Amino acid sequence: MIDTATASVSEADAPVETLPFSPVYGPWPDRTSICHPSPSGKGSAIRFELHPARGRIAGHIFIEVARQKSVASVQGEVTTFATFDWENKICCKMGLGDLAQMMMVFRGMQESIQDGKGLFHRSAKANTVIKFSHQIEPRPGYMFSASCKPFDGELRAAFFVFHPEEAVWFSTALEAAMGVLVFGVPSASSPLENPF
Repeated sequence: MIDTATASVSEADAPVETLPFSPVYGPWPDRTSICHPSPSGKGSAIRFELHPARGRIAGHIFIEVARQKSVASVQGEVTTFATFDWENKICCKMGLGDLAQMMMVFRGMQESIQDGKGLFHRSAKANTVIKFSHQIEPRPGYMFSASCKPFDGELRAAFFVFHPEEAVWFSTALEAAMGVLVFGVPSASSPLENPF
């Protein structure tokens, strides 16, 4: 299920004209998310934010994972939806090599990234280990997990399991996005036909 409830009011109400625009493709949506709330409060959510290549700088996708913060409830005619702890999310900047590793898992070329060791990202503020694997038990799907240890804070961890149908649309979207991650969003000044 694609989640729009986690978007802020300003994002949800933003006019289409504020999206990145390509004369070839029109408005370019750059963010989507999936939420798996649980009645026990142990659910999670994942969010993807696309950043196309610009000039000679390759693009990337931010993948953010958050634990469930509160459970849904119904009191009379008032429904309160589950919320997720986006304030304490784990944010992973996934470059072309990282995303290619994920695609290899989706395509069945490997069961997990780096034989289960995952990817190691080091930034100025923290070390992050990112793992992605195909799983059969306890439920078929693909697990994305991240653990982050800030240099001045405590270890945080979160995971998200893609249901098979979510894996289909996300892997298809990821594959389609590779073009703009490498070459950027086509514009009128950069025609698609080969000039040679």
